[in-house]
Amino acid sequence: MIDKVVATAAEAVADIPDGASLAVGGFGLCGIPVALIDALHDQGTKDLETISNNCGVDGWGLGRLLDDHRIRRTLSSYVGENKEFARQYLSGELEVVLTPQGTLAEKLRAGGAGIPAFYTTAGVGTQVSEGGLPQKYDDAGNIAVASEPKEVRTFGGQDYVLEESVSPDFALVHAWKGDRHGNLVFHATAMNFNPLCAQAGRITIAEVEELVEPGELDPEHVHIPGIFVQRVVLASEVEKRIEKRTVSLNSTEPTAQAKVV
Repeated sequence: MIDKVVATAAEAVADIPDGASLAVGGFGLCGIPVALIDALHDQGTKDLETISNNCGVDGWGLGRLLDDHRIRRTLSSYVGENKEFARQYLSGELEVVLTPQGTLAEKLRAGGAGIPAFYTTAGVGTQVSEGGLPQKYDDAGNIAVASEPKEVRTFGGQDYVLEESVSPDFALVHAWKGDRHGNLVFHATAMNFNPLCAQAGRITIAEVEELVEPGELDPEHVHIPGIFVQRVVLASEVEKRIEKRTVSLNSTEPTAQAKVV
């Protein structure tokens, strides 16, 4: 039997070096691998390139790494909930490759499937395909690095832009259940980017809320087979935060919005 379980999150991420590229699962604060991110933060790894839908929030998730300037470059889709992210980007401390969300998902899926590139209509006729998107500023606010133009081809009368897939050094994901062989089950909306990241990473590390023995998971319910996963760690006590919560004061008063981070 191939037992992929490691004892602690610290042991699971111990060989992630400075300068590594990471695909990190989650959407907002839903399904993010908190235990693995915290362990990576605690060991002091720096100069990271992250590939994730977003970059956490201030002080939580990938935001912890960002706060301590551990992230050099990030490929993301949405970054609007993180003030420190905006500050670092605009001051030239962080390189940012903004990517349409569906394109980001396909970059990861294609990378996991061994497909080097693909054509998509997303971004055709914009700076996504034509180039010039600011990726990094200098300390004076000038564009230091801009995106390059991408190949555009026509198929059936429709223009498509060529996008390259991604195959990062490591992937960090959060699953609801996992077994010792690395088979994973995700819960509800925590599916989001986790399966895609798990497939794309050269070495995939999964934290699971519940660890079961091989054979206990119904094969029809397995979302990611163990062939894609190299390490599994039990993280049953991780805190789950809510990014935005809508509450009603009472039945007669208007709905109020409270942000919880």
